[in-house]
Amino acid sequence: MLDCGHRLDLLVEDQVIVEIKSVSSLAPIHEAQLLSYLKMSGCCRGFLINFNVKMLKEGIRRIKI
Repeated sequence: MLDCGHRLDLLVEDQVIVEIKSVSSLAPIHEAQLLSYLKMSGCCRGFLINFNVKMLKEGIRRIKI
């Protein structure tokens, strides 16, 4: 959990944030949420994963700041 009350889904090795979704399509607000988590945590890499797709590789977005 971040100090401001937000809860990220998964933090790997204190370096990578993984935000998990199951939506028909990822929206800009989902990416903005992950970017906010990255900025607040000091991490520079994140993955936005949507499990509501036929091929999982189509539901993965990598974000780096």
